[in-house]
Amino acid sequence: MASALEHLVRAYLDHLIVERGASEHTVAGYRRDLARYTDYLAVRGLVDPAVIGEQDVAGFAASLRTGDETHPKVKGDDPLQTPDPTFDSPNGGDATWVTHPPLAASSAARAMSAVRGLHRFAASEGTTSGDAAAEVRPPKLGRRLPHALSVAQVQALLDAPDTTTVTGLRDAALLELLYGTGARVSEATALDVDDLTAVLGDADAGLRLFGKGRKERMVPLGSYARAAVAAWLVRGRPEWASRAKAATPALLLNSRGARLGRQSAWAVLQRYAEATGLGEAVGPHTLRHSFATHLLEGGADVRVVQELLGHASVTTTQIYTLVTVDHLREVFLASHPRAR
Repeated sequence: MASALEHLVRAYLDHLIVERGASEHTVAGYRRDLARYTDYLAVRGLVDPAVIGEQDVAGFAASLRTGDETHPKVKGDDPLQTPDPTFDSPNGGDATWVTHPPLAASSAARAMSAVRGLHRFAASEGTTSGDAAAEVRPPKLGRRLPHALSVAQVQALLDAPDTTTVTGLRDAALLELLYGTGARVSEATALDVDDLTAVLGDADAGLRLFGKGRKERMVPLGSYARAAVAAWLVRGRPEWASRAKAATPALLLNSRGARLGRQSAWAVLQRYAEATGLGEAVGPHTLRHSFATHLLEGGADVRVVQELLGHASVTTTQIYTLVTVDHLREVFLASHPRAR
């Protein structure tokens, strides 16, 4: 039978989906983090949200960086199923031994975000009398600057697809959309044909993107992206769409005629990165980072870049100004005769 804590977690995840509009990817991450949290608490006999205190949350926060001691967990399909505290032999009973390894600061911060959200939800719903996590702070993260490609590297990546093939037409459209709009990979794969805001031949053509929390934003579509998407829609998409079992509104398709998935899109990007010698220099957000950095280097206002990226706060966007300042410093040191 599920504990009160497990019921709370399920209710919170439902809240994220229904009321907050969280993406499937976000909810899956929170589900994993909260499963680790319920494991930690249950092995200590804490299965009622009402008895969880600040010290318990703080202990979990510390364990994220040090790792959990190995403890037994009952087998089952439910990812929230709790350990059996009475089980004391790794070779007996219907259980398996589980170890949670230490997490990097960024992953620990993400896990604590899930825990803090859970307790905030419990307090707001009246499940608990207060917020046990309110005063527990996640680990501080060191400043990690986003990696951006040079304009020449981006050009090599965008030129890589063979547009004489249907696959190449689709891949060219994907890459041009990622760099031309700053869209996240998940946002690009979620696009429908109807999200094009005007005929592609129109210079005013743009896209309707849905970011985190299903927050909608409109972004312009440059001439190169318009041309790549138009070529895909005319010369590529009809062939693959005809293979689908049912009609789909998706803009980007796979070879079976279904919507291109986020992981598949990331694999496309990685394949061309390796083909052009960029390899590990390219991650899922690299073209998004490059989009923002190149805009700022070209003189764009940081508030405009904030709107294009869909950042809720300009503070998030300002990290890109640090990248451009570092770039300016490097150019100054390399170029000015009296810089050193």
